[in-house]
Amino acid sequence: MNLFEQQARNRRDTWLLLAVFLLFFGVLGAGFDLFYFGGALPIGTVAALGAGGVAAWQSYAHGDRAVLASTHARPVVPTRLDEQVFANVVGEMAIAAGLPAARAYIVPDPDPNAFATGRDPAHASIAITEGLLRVLNREELQGVIAHEMAHIRNYDIRLMTLIAALMGAVALLSDWAARGRMRVKLDDDSDSKGSGAALAIFFVIWLLAILLAPLASRLLAMAVSRSREYLADATGAQLTRNPMALAAALEKIEAAAAPTMAINRGSAHLCIGDPLGRRANLREGWWADLFATHPPMYERINRLRAMAYLRARPTPPPQRQDTARGVS
Repeated sequence: MNLFEQQARNRRDTWLLLAVFLLFFGVLGAGFDLFYFGGALPIGTVAALGAGGVAAWQSYAHGDRAVLASTHARPVVPTRLDEQVFANVVGEMAIAAGLPAARAYIVPDPDPNAFATGRDPAHASIAITEGLLRVLNREELQGVIAHEMAHIRNYDIRLMTLIAALMGAVALLSDWAARGRMRVKLDDDSDSKGSGAALAIFFVIWLLAILLAPLASRLLAMAVSRSREYLADATGAQLTRNPMALAAALEKIEAAAAPTMAINRGSAHLCIGDPLGRRANLREGWWADLFATHPPMYERINRLRAMAYLRARPTPPPQRQDTARGVS
């Protein structure tokens, strides 16, 4: 699979997952209004969407500042040579991507990692840890910044904050449905047997959706995050024309032994590597695909190697012990 085929596949898979997410949300809202208010007015759905809209706007307008503040990120100091090199690379990759230069930040943490945040390319920031700046050479740093610039160009930073707001709205609607007093009447008249049976089936589906809403919405959000990581890797390789630079950087990030303590769980999905070191991100398989926020590093590296027309690793590297990167 070449670069453009991989980009097309990841875009298609991502939009499919988003469509399922929104359909799931719609089923919850329709059931709430049907079984609580008889379907006359979409009162519950409007209220839930209103609360979700406020959360989405707050995330859209101020989410980047909240993320940067939570990681104690500081602007680049121009008098420090290595930090100025980082700022220069950000400018170079912005030109390659045809975007405004993102603001450059340093996170005071020894573990190598990086993330991008903001609502659009004109209001974007790229932050890297002190550890990343220390262990990467200039080509590898270009690969990482190109990856983050791809997230900005593809509007992943906006997408993930809006999905987080949708997750909150789904959880809110599910909670209201579970706590409220239900007004359900299943008609047993022979003339309405068909519609009554359909209503009963929908009622069962809706009850299951209420119970599974928080988990299902989180799993869908994770799947979108994983798809976007593959797409950002591919786009970053396109920008630098050097997929092996990013592959080498990912190998160094994966080899780090400590967790990224400055980055909390709420911002973990933004990072180029999982800062929490969760086991699911180190494995393949159906179960890992459900609960991992990031694809396995060796799979990402092998895809980058394929873009450089190099052979894939015959076997994945040994999994780290439970103490690696703070796994518990």
